[in-house]
Amino acid sequence: MASEPAALAARSLRAVWHPCTQMKRHEREPLLAIARAEGPWLVDVGGRRHLDAISSWWVNLFGHGHPALRAALTDQLGTLDHVMLAGLTHEPVVQLSERLGALTGLGHAFYGSDGASATEIALKMSAHYWRNAGLPQKCEFVGLQGGYHGETVGALSVTDIALFREAYAPLVRLSAALPSPDARRAAPGEDAAAFARRCAAELESYLEDHHCRTAALILEPLVQCAAGFAMHDAEYLRRARALCDRYRVHLICDEIAVGFGRTGTLFAHPQAGIRPDFLCLSKGLTGGTLPLSVVLTTDAVYDAFYDDATARGFLHSHSYTGNPLACRAALAVLDLFERGLDGVPVLERNRLTAERLSALCAPLDAHPRVRAWRRLGMLWAWDLDDAGIDDFAGAYHLAARAEGLLLRPIGSTLYFMPPYVLDDEALERLASGALRALVAVVGR
Repeated sequence: MASEPAALAARSLRAVWHPCTQMKRHEREPLLAIARAEGPWLVDVGGRRHLDAISSWWVNLFGHGHPALRAALTDQLGTLDHVMLAGLTHEPVVQLSERLGALTGLGHAFYGSDGASATEIALKMSAHYWRNAGLPQKCEFVGLQGGYHGETVGALSVTDIALFREAYAPLVRLSAALPSPDARRAAPGEDAAAFARRCAAELESYLEDHHCRTAALILEPLVQCAAGFAMHDAEYLRRARALCDRYRVHLICDEIAVGFGRTGTLFAHPQAGIRPDFLCLSKGLTGGTLPLSVVLTTDAVYDAFYDDATARGFLHSHSYTGNPLACRAALAVLDLFERGLDGVPVLERNRLTAERLSALCAPLDAHPRVRAWRRLGMLWAWDLDDAGIDDFAGAYHLAARAEGLLLRPIGSTLYFMPPYVLDDEALERLASGALRALVAVVGR
């Protein structure tokens, strides 16, 4: 058994090109070979448990192997595994679309496979809408500094992460990136709401000059996760919605990472009392079981494509669009939100879990190398002073692994985005282990 982890890791390095990874780093950072998973725990091939504190790249909501999700997938596999959605339909995709429409007020659902494809769909749909409306010049987009919306070529055009944009700049039609309302950037004495209004004023100035060519503004409501969990006041969303209405620009809310309870409510944008023109969802949509994304939109957008001419239809497709298995998993996720976990509504349970974990993290908050900490819903983040440390994120990842935790800082920001099913043992292990890992890397 002792040789199996190394053997599987070696086979993977020979055959698998791992995502968003400089493969040479695995000369010094061994791959962690996982054999199975249960609840919030990953079990490696040597039998050691690791707490999945980042929900396997933010997708896992209710723990691995949840019986309700497993039962739904098993049942669906016995009736219909897949059928193309062009010219055909099926019960799971209809039910899912109806339920998402009822929850969001956006009654038209277009399906993709992952978050980046949802971004592509929303961008194309917005630009095509304006073309159908007789305004083909409205084909440019604007996003926020530090925004992340995926890594396909279209999604990269509105992603403002230098590492990604610079590598593929010749392929990308870069969009404008306006100041983020990230509350960490507020001036001394300026609260988050005031800073949000100041950033919205810059958006207003931009749209005043460029609205004639701007199709849509795309943003991540309340939290820009890939930007180091930058959090902003909901006032920015309210002002952005009003400005988009004034200047006839679509508002795209990318809730791929922050939807399904992550910010404390089922979706993030209702905290601002707004409704977007497009809502992008993925990650937690299927509870971390199967790839699926969806773009939800309005009657007005849908009606602009409804015509006899094929060229006025939305010209986009994926082979696995609306896959029945994935849709059935998503329906099971919505069922869990409706009936709760152990008799407690999910969002209420999350609130209590967040209170307990936040209290346990007080020593981490107080560590002298922590420069800022923040939390919202089931999201926690700490900015670290990593001076004098080569590759803090990589060093911390390995130190956390030694504590039985799966944690991957973004730059010098440590964050937690755990599943919603942590018991007291897991909460204590996460808080204390994360602190011990920090001490191992930066000292006391």
